[in-house]
Amino acid sequence: MRHHLHAYKVRSIKSAFIKNSIPLPSFHSTARHHYWASIWCCKMSGTDEVAASPQLHDYTHLKQLSEEQKAELKRLEQVEPPAGSPGYRVIDNQPSAKLLSGYSIPLVGLGTWKSAKGEVGAAVATALRMGYRHIDCARVYQNEHEVGEALSAVLAEGVVRREEVFVTSKLWNSDHEPARVEAACRKSMEDLRVSYLDLYLMHWPVTGNTGPEVLPPLADTWAAMEALVDKGLVRTIGVSNFSIKKLERLMTSARIKPAVVQVESHPYWRNEALRGWCAERGIHLTAYSPLGSPDSATIVKRAEDTPTPLREALVAEVASKMGKDAGQVLIRWALQRGTSALPKSVKPERIRSNLDVFDWEIPADLYDKLSHLPHQQRMVDGNFWINPAGPYRTLQDLWDE
Repeated sequence: MRHHLHAYKVRSIKSAFIKNSIPLPSFHSTARHHYWASIWCCKMSGTDEVAASPQLHDYTHLKQLSEEQKAELKRLEQVEPPAGSPGYRVIDNQPSAKLLSGYSIPLVGLGTWKSAKGEVGAAVATALRMGYRHIDCARVYQNEHEVGEALSAVLAEGVVRREEVFVTSKLWNSDHEPARVEAACRKSMEDLRVSYLDLYLMHWPVTGNTGPEVLPPLADTWAAMEALVDKGLVRTIGVSNFSIKKLERLMTSARIKPAVVQVESHPYWRNEALRGWCAERGIHLTAYSPLGSPDSATIVKRAEDTPTPLREALVAEVASKMGKDAGQVLIRWALQRGTSALPKSVKPERIRSNLDVFDWEIPADLYDKLSHLPHQQRMVDGNFWINPAGPYRTLQDLWDE
């Protein structure tokens, strides 16, 4: 169920009731408590219309709502916000997956890779106000401080609580030395303005060294990440861009199993073997670039005319039949496979539509066709880590294929 709320910065009526030990009005017994922080307040002051910039009221000493005020507040909760106002959309019972760590990960998150400075903060704030509760970040994206500013600003509005937002960051290649891992994690936490991370991933099985083996060993880096969980800095740990072989090797000495594996996945690169392997072990798979990463060609040195699932004829056919757009079809396909997905956008309309994927399904026959497209190609193949001096001399070395 979706609700639209206004984020006017008034003191929380609910907080006033709690402060003064007053029972909360019964009309709100079925609503989620964070709605209180952003209810329209003009009627509370006796006006007949909602102003564009309402007066701020101090409800610190509020003792009682009249029956008329209770009814008005209940009605206002259901009203669409006027054009141009900072509205909220809250999606109750948003689908999530239970992780080996015991925590849950929302199935659709906002990706922040390639989001430019000056844009990513607005995108994060928009996403949170439109119902997203999962933000995927990384130190190497060089925008975590801006993400943190946006997250802090939205949380201060009182509608969204920190514990409702699943925040991911990633350990970069240059910080694999065990003595550097905690400092790197704390730097991301500082930039993101959080006291813990919901998920911390080893970004790549790469450290930048040359020679026959990755040094420091990935197992040593993983042990340092396990210590982050012990200290309460991180709730869940996992890896990104790992092959089955590398995961098996890591797990031989792991005290805490990776709970999440984040890899590229879409109909043009299904990563089916890895998905099945993870499912058998209760490891959750998150799909990055679920739309095929159409804007990364220059970054990863991919030909501009490379086929992309966004332009796949079958995707267009499904979108037409379902009354959806291609992006929604690709995200919904990822969810029906049992994975989470991280679409990236800085456009408000696209951010919103990418989350409108929970109340419909791709029919079984069309889903099956999407799951058997013959064209298979990584869009982010890791070619930038290939070095004749090792440890990955070929893409086959990197992906163990």
